[in-house]
Amino acid sequence: MMKKILLFAALSIFGMTTVNAQSSKVSSPRTTSEIVTKTVEPKVDGPGIHFKDMVIDYGVIEQNSDGAREFVFENNGTKPLIIVNTVGSCGCTVPTKPQAPIMPGETGVIGVKYATDRPGIFEKTVTVTTNASKTPVILTIKGNVHVNDTKKS
Repeated sequence: MMKKILLFAALSIFGMTTVNAQSSKVSSPRTTSEIVTKTVEPKVDGPGIHFKDMVIDYGVIEQNSDGAREFVFENNGTKPLIIVNTVGSCGCTVPTKPQAPIMPGETGVIGVKYATDRPGIFEKTVTVTTNASKTPVILTIKGNVHVNDTKKS
């Protein structure tokens, strides 16, 4: 009889813990900020630059297709960010930069256009020089330009 009482008590305690654990999961819905984890670059003293992505992968693209892409960045500093210069690693990679200073907390774009008339695998860089302490920044584009062999008769 004592064994049955101990078994019943153990099962009761285990059952209550399971119910409590399940109900706590249901009763505390997470907020959007808890679900989405955003990597936030810490604020820097002076101008700062933080890119959302440092590499753009074009994947496989057709020859002569649109080669324009954008690198998005944020000024995570306390002073205006000035993009001094952007240089592609070759003539087939043409970058563009914002002309106006990027204020603290604002975002900007470095545009890049790859010449997709050249078939084959590519990996090129864009060097970004700024007035931030972490300069220059090297961005990368890569992909494979596929030749469409279908000819119209």
